[in-house]
Amino acid sequence: MFLDRDGTIIEERGFIDRLDMIAMFPWTGDALRLLKRAGYVVVVATNQSAVARGMIEEAFLHEVHRAIDAKLAGSGGSIDAYYYCPHLPNAVIDQYRQVCRCRKPSPGLIEQACRELELDLHRSVMIGDRWRDIASGAAAGTRTVLVRSGHGAHEEAAPEAGVAADVIVNNLMEAVGWMLRTSSR
Repeated sequence: MFLDRDGTIIEERGFIDRLDMIAMFPWTGDALRLLKRAGYVVVVATNQSAVARGMIEEAFLHEVHRAIDAKLAGSGGSIDAYYYCPHLPNAVIDQYRQVCRCRKPSPGLIEQACRELELDLHRSVMIGDRWRDIASGAAAGTRTVLVRSGHGAHEEAAPEAGVAADVIVNNLMEAVGWMLRTSSR
């Protein structure tokens, strides 16, 4: 199970450069608990260009992910791994200036997680609030769900040519419900 971060599991707040900017959606813990109970490995796949832009350092990004984990503690839901792309072709930080295969809509983050965690792409789903999330999942061979939370409602109103989600729902909880009902597990 692949999830975008901002707008999907946490509220969209722009570039997070302070831990107090992290706000969980009220359904996130329960949705993740249902996935864990069903035996899914939960992986966040997220573009994090704030690193390439010099707004945050990778160490702070890891703090953000630990803070998300802490907010999930006690909900019964958890995230097994975080995969992120810190790159941009026009990055202000030299080491992150590149065209890469990990920046969504490319499928690199999903493919890397599948290799390292021994996940089956064809039994996986990518859930996100942007067409680039959907394109990434489709390119990797997963089923895809666009959620209307975050940027999703605006994205739905402006379809991207050649990109279509398997389903469009309101939020992560509805996406998990759809996925569990249609799963071939």
